[in-house]
Amino acid sequence: MKVIATTAPQAVHFDSDAAKGVTGRVVIGQADGAANFCMRRFDLAAGGFTPRHSHAWEHEIFFHAGQGEVFREGRWEAVGPGDAVFVPGGEEHQIRNAAAAPLTFVCLVPSGAPEI
Repeated sequence: MKVIATTAPQAVHFDSDAAKGVTGRVVIGQADGAANFCMRRFDLAAGGFTPRHSHAWEHEIFFHAGQGEVFREGRWEAVGPGDAVFVPGGEEHQIRNAAAAPLTFVCLVPSGAPEI
């Protein structure tokens, strides 16, 4: 068993045209013996966004803090603390921060997907 603060793992920062103001951490992954899923924490700074993309695997997202928007089916939808999103494989999606405070979410992906 592993008990860890989601802020404890080493942070990886993304800041480019495709992804701006994104900090990611692998909270639970292959190095922990997790054979089926990887749990990742992301923090998006004010004005931050993930890349707009799609991939073969599904994933699940839980929004912990802040106010954001999820791009789905060609439009933006508001999300905030306590909201959960299911992204089926093959669906184009993107997340962006819609406020001045950081947007924090936890994302689960299956084994075989990139951990970060």
